Amino acid sequence: MDDRHVNGTSLPRDLRGLEHRPLARRPVLWFAFAAILLPLAVLLVLQYGWLVDLEHAAAVTRQATLGKFLEAIVKGVQYRFTVSAEESLDIPATAVGDEDPEKVVVLLKKKGFPGARLYFLVDYRQHAKMLVFDAGGSRLAISDWSREKLAILTALAPWSIAAKAKTLVDDTRVHFDDHDPANRIVLKPITDETSHLVGFAGAIIDVDYFSSVVLPEIIEKTLPKFGKKHDLVVWVEDSQHRQILATAPGAVRNKGAVRLKLVPLFSDWVITLQDRNATPEAWARRNFALNFSLSVVLMVVLLAGLALVLRAASREMRLSTMKSDFVSNVSHELRTPISSIRVFAEFMRLGRVTDPAKVREYGGYIETESRRLTQLINNILDFSRIESGRKVYNFEEADLEQVAREALATLEVRTRNSDFSISFSGPDVPLPPLHVDAGAIHQAICNLLDNAIKYSGDGREIHVTVTREDGFAVVAVTDHGIGISLDEQKRIFERFHRISTGLRHDVRGSGLGLAIVKHIVEAHGGSVAVESEPGKGSTFSIRLPLARGERQREAEP
Repeated sequence: MDDRHVNGTSLPRDLRGLEHRPLARRPVLWFAFAAILLPLAVLLVLQYGWLVDLEHAAAVTRQATLGKFLEAIVKGVQYRFTVSAEESLDIPATAVGDEDPEKVVVLLKKKGFPGARLYFLVDYRQHAKMLVFDAGGSRLAISDWSREKLAILTALAPWSIAAKAKTLVDDTRVHFDDHDPANRIVLKPITDETSHLVGFAGAIIDVDYFSSVVLPEIIEKTLPKFGKKHDLVVWVEDSQHRQILATAPGAVRNKGAVRLKLVPLFSDWVITLQDRNATPEAWARRNFALNFSLSVVLMVVLLAGLALVLRAASREMRLSTMKSDFVSNVSHELRTPISSIRVFAEFMRLGRVTDPAKVREYGGYIETESRRLTQLINNILDFSRIESGRKVYNFEEADLEQVAREALATLEVRTRNSDFSISFSGPDVPLPPLHVDAGAIHQAICNLLDNAIKYSGDGREIHVTVTREDGFAVVAVTDHGIGISLDEQKRIFERFHRISTGLRHDVRGSGLGLAIVKHIVEAHGGSVAVESEPGKGSTFSIRLPLARGERQREAEP
């Protein structure tokens, strides 16, 4: 029989491919990461450039927006007076020259002009005769040298020339005159059916009413269309820089304020608008910082997602490699006892062994290798049940010391002809029965012993102890082998993990033994620990809780 059949059966073609498959090439993942990271970095740089350009454009746009707001206020004022004058001062030509002024008063009071201090009617048919009324409709007698009459005559001067020249007038729109700040005038030309100017209806504006009622109302209606009320501040000042109106009197003015004259009726007034929080440039910088921060956060999230994907891919590749190693190692573990069983059985079948002592010896080898094969298969099956959550333990009263001795007995034949020296020491005082799954604990101890044999190296001494400690029963397996580094100790109980030593490829294993030990012990409410130092061996300890009454008695002095 050749060495190939003595040492093990040949693997199927697909398994042999797995056995010699190289480790996954992680540089491929790094290349993929770089291939994605580079475009993201370029995109971030481009995004930064776009946001810089947007910052400048946003400052200009913000400034223009504030200007549009002021224009809206000015147009609102103009519209307010124009509409009011069109309705209130639309006096028919037949009313001009009427000997009864009360009719004119009735017309003015009926239509009304909100914010008017005085009304006046000028009749060019009667040599520019002027009638003046107060806001209540009472006729007033004003002197020729009164400021109001002088303001009215000044405003009508260009029109008086046209009336004397009998010039046709097509423009009957409302006109404004603010030469006298104390008497701001609204004018409405009156023409007959031949388009000749026959008179004027007009009003002198109540400035206090305008500044305290009309203007705040227009600002209040316009403000929400251009921004949040608490963000914008409006001031109105006259030509002497006296404050007429302020939406936030305590606000500090900044360089980003926008100014506009309140034409046509208050052209000597300046309305000012600014952002309470910042100038348009600062507002643009703030938006830039916000947008760029969001871009960076989005980039970080994308990179984090990419990292997670690559980590998952790396983990899957590593798991695939571990599974490949698992298949290779398990195949070796399976064929070794099978080969031994077949060889010894073949010797016995061919009659080459006739001595009864030899027959018993070969039978012992066959039984030991069968137990070893059974243990490996049990590990694989138990791992499958554990992974799928179908593992069930049958708890019953058992003697832990006896379970440990039976585990040692299964290795007796395997270590009989080797240099291994296995010793056992039990507790000074017999342990009480433990409520455990004896078969599962037996399997866990066998897995620890199997590891101790595999990684003993030149140190062929193994010691097993069963003791009690702080309310726990402890089974410790000590070897004097190659030891385990501190970094490896953190991972040796993970599935498929095998220590990275020079013996890794010389010593075969499934990588499931310690993972199964941990699951079994934790299912019993215990724990498993390792104490090891490279080159000085290892001690694996299984701690199983005693019955509650036993722990209480042990705690008593």
